[in-house]
Amino acid sequence: MAHILILGGGAAGLAAALAAAQAAPAARVTVLERNPKVGKKLLATGNGRCNLDNTAIAPEKYFTADPAALRPLLAAVDAAAPLAWFEQLGLYTRTDEAGRVYPYSNQAADVLALLELHLQRHKVQLRTGCTVSTLRQSKGGYAVQFANPEGDMESLRADAVICAMGGAAGPQFGTDGFGTRFAAACGGQMRPLYPCLTALQCAKPNKSLAGIRAKAAARLLDGDRVLAEEMGEVQFTDYGLSGICIMQLSGLLAPGRSPKHPAVELDLFPAVPETELAALFAARVPLLAEDTAAAFWLGLLHGKLGRALWAAAALPDTAPHALPAGSWQKLAHTAKHWRFEGLTPCGWRQAQTTGGGLALTEVESTFQFRGCPALYFVGETLDCAGSCGGFNLHWAFGSGLAAGRDAAKHLCSRKR
Repeated sequence: MAHILILGGGAAGLAAALAAAQAAPAARVTVLERNPKVGKKLLATGNGRCNLDNTAIAPEKYFTADPAALRPLLAAVDAAAPLAWFEQLGLYTRTDEAGRVYPYSNQAADVLALLELHLQRHKVQLRTGCTVSTLRQSKGGYAVQFANPEGDMESLRADAVICAMGGAAGPQFGTDGFGTRFAAACGGQMRPLYPCLTALQCAKPNKSLAGIRAKAAARLLDGDRVLAEEMGEVQFTDYGLSGICIMQLSGLLAPGRSPKHPAVELDLFPAVPETELAALFAARVPLLAEDTAAAFWLGLLHGKLGRALWAAAALPDTAPHALPAGSWQKLAHTAKHWRFEGLTPCGWRQAQTTGGGLALTEVESTFQFRGCPALYFVGETLDCAGSCGGFNLHWAFGSGLAAGRDAAKHLCSRKR
C-alpha cells in the first residue's frame, strides 16, 4: 500500500494529511507529532478563537527574503482555497470588520475537533510523542527514523513525505526550531531565523507606563526615514512596546534586512494635524478648573501617559498657565513624534511566528523540495511569515493542502 508520511501535527501538517487522504483514499497516511496531542499551537491562535484566514490576502502582507518567489507560492495557497475547504468539512465561519475570519463558535478547539473527526473518518493514523531524527532516500521513496513515546527508535518508509514541523516561535507549544534544522539537514538553503510578530524591547523603557494602552499610529524609522506605519492600540510594557501594530513592525527587523538605526515613533493623535493639536493644547489652559499639569490631560490621555509625554517634551513641571506660548507647539510635536530607540525584538516565547527558514526558491509551486520528488516543506518551516490577522494560518493550511494533494497526485502518476 502506498504511504504518505506527514512530519508534524500542527495546522499545516493536519491539513496536508487530510488533503492527501481525501485525494488518495487507497493510500496509507500517517502523521508523526512530537507533542502528546496534535494541534497544540492551533488551539492558542487568535487568543483561543482561531483567526483562520483573512479576506485581504496579498503578497504585501508577508515577510520574506524572496518576494518574487513568494508570489507563485502564495497563488498556489490561494488556489488551494483553505476557507472553501473548511466550509466543505462543515465549518461555519464569520468575518469581522477587519476581514479576519473566525469559526462562528469563536472556539479554536472546534476547528481542531473538526479536523480530527475527518482525519479519523479517512483513517489517518495520528502518532503522537514521536521525535523525528533523520530522513534518507530509500527504494524510490524515503525512510524516516524517529523515537517513539517509549524512547525506542523506529523507522517508517514512505512514498511521499511532507515536512510540517514548524519553526522556532512558541517553544511553550513544543516547537524548538527542529523543523528548520531538519530542512537544513536535507540540504536546503536557509534564511536566518528571527522572532516575528513580537513585542519590542527599548533601550530606555518607562516602567511606570507598564500596562497602559493607547490608540496610536506607530512608525518604524531608519534614522529619520519612515519605513512602515501601522495603526492600532499600543501597549506600554516594563521593557518597551507591544500591541498588534508594534508586532507588525517587528516583521521588518529581519537579520540582514533590518534598518541600521531602527526606531519607533508614536503619534498619539493621528487624526489631528500638529498645528491644530498645538492650538487645542493652548485652548485647554484657561478651561481647566485646576491649573496643574495632571488636570491638563483629563479626557485626553491616561494621566501617567500624559506626564511621561510632558517629560519627553522637556517641559518644566509647573502650572500650564506659567509656560511660554511656544510650549504647546513643542508638546504637540512630541505627541505626534514620540520616539523610542534601541529596539530589540523579544524572544521566541513571545513571538507569534518564525521569520526566516527554508528559502522559498528551494521549493516548487507545489511546495515540493527541488530535486527531491515527493518531498515537501510547508508552513512555518519556510521563509514566509504573515502579518497578524489570519495570514499565517492561511499560509499554513493552504500550503498543507497544496502539498497533500500533490503528494496524492504523485502516487497516482507512479501507479500509472
